[in-house]
Amino acid sequence: MTDQAFAQADPDWIKLISLAREWFQGPLGQLMLQEEQKLLEEELGRFFGGYLVHYGPCADAPPSAPKVQRNVRLGAPLPGVEIVCEEQAWPLSEHAADVVVLQHGLDFSLSPHGLLREAASAVRPGGHLLIVGINPWSSWGVRHLFSRGALRKARCISPSRLGDWLNLLGFALEKRRFGCYRPPL
Repeated sequence: MTDQAFAQADPDWIKLISLAREWFQGPLGQLMLQEEQKLLEEELGRFFGGYLVHYGPCADAPPSAPKVQRNVRLGAPLPGVEIVCEEQAWPLSEHAADVVVLQHGLDFSLSPHGLLREAASAVRPGGHLLIVGINPWSSWGVRHLFSRGALRKARCISPSRLGDWLNLLGFALEKRRFGCYRPPL
């Protein structure tokens, strides 16, 4: 995939995703991803179906669901992304996925409402939408206020606000889990 295919893509979005990806490859980003991996594998072990769609800036291989037949990774034109698309223009039909995982996609999005609408549209009725993000009221959320670079640009949407957005999209909140209690040092 060449950058020419995304010549019309918002350069601010490409820059934000690239910065976030670099941060997640660093020591603090890896610490956060390791803690999340445990929780995601536990949750994804409950789900089954045909397709799992993963969207997020992380460069590491996304967690897989053992009972889901195919995992697909969407995102910016970066290594590891199978289907290149913009955050508000997913090339999926409505109700195409059994499970959609937004792993820090909302944190590093220019339009979190638009991204959430795309993800919600992709989930089939009875499917699941898993959202992983940085809680602004956690030590990681406080760290983001004082950091520089990509973490400083994270949106850190509060769980209550995200719950309201999901309610407006017709989702019922099944479970809310918190993790990564290790200090961001």
